Amino acid sequence: MAIGPVQLIVLGFENPEFHGEIVAELERLRATDTVRVVDALAVHKDAAGEIEVAHLSNLTDEEAREFGSAVGALIGLGIEGDEGIVAGAEAGAEATAEGVSVFSDEDAWDVLEDIPNDSAAALLLIEHHWAVPLRDAVAKAGGYRIGDAFISPLDLVEIGLVTAQEAQELARMESAGSGA
Repeated sequence: MAIGPVQLIVLGFENPEFHGEIVAELERLRATDTVRVVDALAVHKDAAGEIEVAHLSNLTDEEAREFGSAVGALIGLGIEGDEGIVAGAEAGAEATAEGVSVFSDEDAWDVLEDIPNDSAAALLLIEHHWAVPLRDAVAKAGGYRIGDAFISPLDLVEIGLVTAQEAQELARMESAGSGA
């Protein structure tokens, strides 16, 4: 099965007040075939750093069976208990045996460590359907991805894409609750 570019997005919440807006937007994006949520977890970290996890998803039952707990496996969080940890370890060992190297020590990202104590986070593993034709065209032209990153709204002021006031508002929205 071909899969589009996949991204892990970690969204933090100091005092989560969910009213369905996020799920509604993800459903809209799915309906337009822009993105698909491969997997999603809600993580709550208490003041002592203890973690509670809830599985979230807008996958069909068939897709959920196909992908399983992809986020948990990706970040090393065995939310399916010992059975899930073993299955994830076996899949990782098979990939390594086939010459697949996922992360070097320098590239490793400790997602759970980045979530502040006494807060919550949504971990979304998203497939970018919109990017599949672009990725395929780049590959046909002999190109490849060197890197990618989200650009801070504050950096966009320097190149004139947004005003300082717009950038400050966007940066405030993006970093609200992070202490930034």
